[in-house]
Amino acid sequence: MPATKAKNPPVENSGNKSYFRVKDESLQGHGLHTERSLTVAKILKRIDAGGIQVEVLTYRRSRYDTPEQRAAKQRASSAAQRHKNQTYSYQRLELALAMNFPTAGSGLVVTLTYDDAHMPKDRTTAQLRLKYFLQKLRQARKAAGLPEPVVFNAPEILTSDTGRWHHHIVIDNTGNDLDMLRSCWIYGSDVEAKKLRVDDEKNHETLARYMTKELRECQEYESKPGLHGWSCTRNAKRPEVDTVLVDDDYEIAAPEGSTVLMDYKDPDNPFSSHVIKYRFDSAQIGHKAPRTRRRRRQRR
Repeated sequence: MPATKAKNPPVENSGNKSYFRVKDESLQGHGLHTERSLTVAKILKRIDAGGIQVEVLTYRRSRYDTPEQRAAKQRASSAAQRHKNQTYSYQRLELALAMNFPTAGSGLVVTLTYDDAHMPKDRTTAQLRLKYFLQKLRQARKAAGLPEPVVFNAPEILTSDTGRWHHHIVIDNTGNDLDMLRSCWIYGSDVEAKKLRVDDEKNHETLARYMTKELRECQEYESKPGLHGWSCTRNAKRPEVDTVLVDDDYEIAAPEGSTVLMDYKDPDNPFSSHVIKYRFDSAQIGHKAPRTRRRRRQRR
């Protein structure tokens, strides 16, 4: 009986739903030769998140690899995954914010605070009251002839004994929102709103870190694995992802005129994934790097 061919494992650990994850399953349906080859040895993943662009170049594990090469590539994938999980827990929120609010002032960073009479007892109550607030906000915008709001929210209670529930939200800026926000928030009089900043000091990354700090620090998230630190409305746009196979000598670099936000590669492992993240200014948003031609399966 002829021996069956073993299926090729994914390049990255499938346990993390990170935007940076690269799996062979994402290449199916493109007419690509999914078995390992000697010339097509890397996977390029591009993420278009409006003002932020991400490129990930990952080695494929090949059936022609020696045991030593396979071990090195496995270490590269595992090390990169730990790096992402520990250091970039906020990355999905960062890219989603950049996709929906790409430029400075295109969004408002709002803090909704409860007064003593309306302080919620637990997270469920806080979420229900935020849901009611969003319903009132949608109705108010519709009555004013404005588009439905795009909202990202993160509930928070400080871990100290005197902590109070409040909500951090980011909403699209229509130019005259503060009075409407205050009229829709009936659980307190303290509504603070600032225009989104996108500069070296404050930007999508610093905002995402701030909104997810309780996700990293609060013990409740460790005891409840399914608990999410942030959410968004259904009309929020998702970053666009494109994955292709490239040759072994292919390299990635940020384009001229962009601001490099991250350039990560393990210098001690030649098979390490290479991740770059860069930001365009307002005049460059919408520009995309030239698309890499997909390699087609050769006829025998």
